Amino acid sequence: MTDRLKALSEAGVSIWLDDLSRERLNTGNLAELIKDSHVVGVTTNPTIFASALSKGTAYDEQIAELAAVDTTPAEAITKITTDDVRNACDVLTATAAATGGVDGRVSIEVDPGLAHHTEGTIAQAKQLWALVDRPNAFIKIPATEAGLPAITAAIAEGINVNVTLIFALERYRAVIDAYLTGLEQAAAAGRDLAQIHSVASFFVSRVDTEVDRRLGEIGSELAKALRGKAAIANARLAYALFEEEFGGDRFAALESKGARRQRPLWASTGTKDPDYPDTLYVTELVVADTVNTMPEKTLQAFADHGEVRGDTVTGTAADAQAVLDGLAELGIEYDDVVAVLEQEGVEKFAASWTELVDTVTAALDAATAASNSGSNA
Repeated sequence: MTDRLKALSEAGVSIWLDDLSRERLNTGNLAELIKDSHVVGVTTNPTIFASALSKGTAYDEQIAELAAVDTTPAEAITKITTDDVRNACDVLTATAAATGGVDGRVSIEVDPGLAHHTEGTIAQAKQLWALVDRPNAFIKIPATEAGLPAITAAIAEGINVNVTLIFALERYRAVIDAYLTGLEQAAAAGRDLAQIHSVASFFVSRVDTEVDRRLGEIGSELAKALRGKAAIANARLAYALFEEEFGGDRFAALESKGARRQRPLWASTGTKDPDYPDTLYVTELVVADTVNTMPEKTLQAFADHGEVRGDTVTGTAADAQAVLDGLAELGIEYDDVVAVLEQEGVEKFAASWTELVDTVTAALDAATAASNSGSNA
């Protein structure tokens, strides 16, 4: 079953798992996926941690220990999540070494409540980087306007960054500029550019969810024909932009000093519309020098029946632009779509963060009550 995943890997796509939990670490499941399913990295977000903490008993012992010393929910979240990410980094140490640091990466996200606060994001990026204390960690910073200078500042400090929540092509261009500016500042400070890594997470399925909703309201034959095409077109145009920006003189000057390209990462690749193939956002985005981070369900689906038909991205920019032009003809404004998606993305992660705080608060309270009950018995 993993032959398909092997073929995907050999096509130049790094397969990362979009999930992490203490249970995966404790049972050896993550190690198994690395060994048997060509997984070479892990991404996390507040939604993933909220889900992990709400299930099972894997965190009970640590919650009890934290409750015993009056840890606040915010402190507990930082401790729990950085412990998981650090341990996952250790599981992936050999992968990082084998790939020269390109893969073997584990991402942890700054508090989404800081999405519009540059200085707060910079401060937390530094804090998380120091707490995880592993060279193969990535700190996730959102590609909001306030996030852009934070990306530059983190890269300049030698902090590895996974830029998240990218929807718009022009914003992606700004993300690349932020990365290159950070590298230029790092070089001026005498840092080893070869040790600085970054990926740019371009969200995929959510684009179709929003565009398809608008196409459904229009209901014409052209609208029906364009369903399920916007997300892939957007990602393919992003790859063309990646090739353009990292094929230019500005990056060449940095590359001569050891700098690495900031690879595109396809995120949100689980299919949300049951009418679409469950491997759609993997099969149609196969191209070298990219990452596809998948929920385990999508990973298993691709292992079972996914197709690798060679490079499905290079040379597709004109057709991809035609899709966006067709949407514009129908009155679907690209700039409005991506603005809505960015706002929704920040709000969804903020809601998950609130859920995570509530879950941890309840767990700490329950542990405290249990401890008091035991001491009074």
